[in-house]
Parts: sequence; C-alpha cells; structure tokens
Amino acid sequence: MNITNETRSESYNIIRKTLTGRHKTVLQILRDWGDLTAQEVATVLLLDGITPTDERNFAAPRLTELTEAKLVQAVGKKICEKTGRRVTVWSAVKED
Repeated sequence: MNITNETRSESYNIIRKTLTGRHKTVLQILRDWGDLTAQEVATVLLLDGITPTDERNFAAPRLTELTEAKLVQAVGKKICEKTGRRVTVWSAVKED
C-alpha cells in the first residue's frame, strides 16, 4: 500500500467511527446500488422503510456531509426523472 492510500485508509477508519446511522445507510446504499442521485438515494430509503417519503432532503444533506468526509464524490450529472432537472450523480469512494 502506498503512503497516500495508507493515510486515506487511516482517515477513513477515524471518520467511520463518527458517522450517524443515516450516514452509514446512505453510504451503504451507494455501495450496494452503485452511482445514484440524491433523489434515487431517497427513493431507496423509502423502499427500505427508512423514511416515510422519497423526499430528496432525506438524502441530500447526508451526501454533502459524506462528501466533506471524503467518503462519497460527485461523478457526473444526469436528468432527474422526477424533476426533469440536471442533478449530481454520487458515488461511494472506494475503500482501500
């Protein structure tokens, strides 16, 4: 393992301990389902019975926080099927 991967792995292990249940759930959804928009993550949260609706605000703030923690990243844009607007596509950062 090179130095960059080693330090990233150490940081991940520290940050992972501070994640809330919702952070962990959103991160796991991205790992299980692949790249998704905030709306798509919110839909999975609803399908899994975690939230009462598919309102994107159940997911979007957690995606922002996970981005700041360097656990997810924006990987593209696409047209949202629900709103017809261009939105960000998110991906879980690969673990080392």
